[in-house]
Amino acid sequence: MKNLIIFYSRRGQNYVNGSVKNLEKGNAEYITAFIKEAVGADVFEVDTVKPYDTDYMVCIEEAKAELKDKARPELKEYLDSVEDYDNIFIVGPNWWGIYPMAMYTQLEKLDFSGKTVHFVVTHEGSGLGGVPKTMKDACKGAKIGKSLAVHGASAPNSKAQVQKWAEKAVK
Repeated sequence: MKNLIIFYSRRGQNYVNGSVKNLEKGNAEYITAFIKEAVGADVFEVDTVKPYDTDYMVCIEEAKAELKDKARPELKEYLDSVEDYDNIFIVGPNWWGIYPMAMYTQLEKLDFSGKTVHFVVTHEGSGLGGVPKTMKDACKGAKIGKSLAVHGASAPNSKAQVQKWAEKAVK
């Protein structure tokens, strides 16, 4: 069985346990590494042409405007196909109940027919939010597998939890 991880992660200023902190590695980036180590996977990082502002407070206003406009930000690179994969893990932060809009830019371009998709969300209290529902529409044709929500502040220390979950998800 062949696995793929599609992820978006914010490095730098992030909201962590009630305050803004600078993260050298984004929370979803930790989760991606843990899944890759557990089940073996190719990795594709979603990266926007126009970066979000480095200031967290400005970034959330930019992201909120994208959500309101249902924007599909342009990406630096696109994944053309998921044809070669059986399981696809989609990993990213929960921003106002869903993944960042850039994730939709990528995912809506793919055909997930016959693939099992697993959602992993990092959050600061809102869990999975509406991710499973909105992703079902974005990942056309996919069989929806297991989902996991990881508290963002706990992401760097969640290796055992994430790996156990990922191993069960692909069985």
